[in-house]
Amino acid sequence: TYYEGECGEERLVRGEQPDASGLIVAYYEGERGAERQVRKALADGSVLHFEGEIGAEREVRCELSSGDVQFYEGERGAERVVREQWLDGTV
Repeated sequence: TYYEGECGEERLVRGEQPDASGLIVAYYEGERGAERQVRKALADGSVLHFEGEIGAEREVRCELSSGDVQFYEGERGAERVVREQWLDGTV
């Protein structure tokens, strides 16, 4: 776990969690006590991107290790793919 900020004002900026397939790294933004997850790097090279307030972060984009990108809409826990962009640029 990684923090930034002055003594007494530290805020969470990164967390690491071992997984069966490797290490998952989560990145956070926000003031102390209101940090929200904005990105998660998976062991396979995929990167998930999140938007929303703390506790309501929802996945909005997934950059797959293959180079393809999936875009999501919906509330947290009910996200659905609405568009895919392949590595060659086709949608």
